[in-house]
Amino acid sequence: MKQFRSPTKLLVAGVALSAALGLSACSSDDASADESTSSSSSSSAQFARPEPVASLPAIPAGGSTAVALDAGFVEALTTLGLTPGTVGGASLADGSISFPITGGTVTVFDKETGYKPYVQGTVFHQGSGLSLAAGGTTVELTNFTIDPGTPSRLFGDVSVNGELAVPSAPLFDLDGSTLNPPTIEGGEATLQGTEVLLSAEAAELLNSTFNTDALAGGFLIGIATITVPTS
Repeated sequence: MKQFRSPTKLLVAGVALSAALGLSACSSDDASADESTSSSSSSSAQFARPEPVASLPAIPAGGSTAVALDAGFVEALTTLGLTPGTVGGASLADGSISFPITGGTVTVFDKETGYKPYVQGTVFHQGSGLSLAAGGTTVELTNFTIDPGTPSRLFGDVSVNGELAVPSAPLFDLDGSTLNPPTIEGGEATLQGTEVLLSAEAAELLNSTFNTDALAGGFLIGIATITVPTS
């Protein structure tokens, strides 16, 4: 197993892989794996914990997770009469919505060891989110946390008209089978290409709230780009 012994290389590798947290971890190979190995506890029962190839105890703030919204999703919002918006530090421009990364941690193991999940940790996006409004009802999805388990998912708080409805709900599934190789330049690590899909749980909640049956789990929301500073 390759080891990163230089502190600088360790940091850069950790940042690049932390940007893929929950994204590259959910590759097409992982999607076909037995879901009984989804938790680290079950994997630990089968494999001794190897030495990580990279570890980043604290992901620096200053990066972002952006999602280029799919045309089909935008069309669906229009058909349903839903108006998208932003919450807190999020921004929406040129068909892409971006959420600031506020911290997190990551440990990465060599995938070839069979240890699962081979990317472990979280990426936080506190104080920002996405809103959907129609007919006097506004749903806010905020405080996103990327979890790299198997499957890889994004969790967040759900509020309806300012009242917390569901804390830490599984909102989106993340499919990294189309993820591009990371790039590191100009003091930033960038991961692009992961599909962001509406979860079945979020689809059910939104359908109930907006009195529709048009949304379903697996609906493509867009393509993610994660950018994280390397210093």
